[in-house]
Amino acid sequence: MKGENMDAGLKVHSKEVETLDPHNVIESTEVVQALLQQMQDKFQAMSDQIISRIDDMGGRIDELEKSIADLMTQAGVEEADK
Repeated sequence: MKGENMDAGLKVHSKEVETLDPHNVIESTEVVQALLQQMQDKFQAMSDQIISRIDDMGGRIDELEKSIADLMTQAGVEEADK
């Protein structure tokens, strides 16, 4: 029974596809392509921003580690093994 319903649904769908205006299909395709391009551009911009922030954070961590090591040296504390 499920197969019969699926076949009937496919037939209705294929009839709907047959009646589509080619101009509308092309227009819809262009809209979808433009939307996907915008999404890709935004994703790339966000990825670049995230990578930049991670790089900045890495630099700050390196500076912090150096400052801590300098303070430990000034205080006469030996650095523990990492």
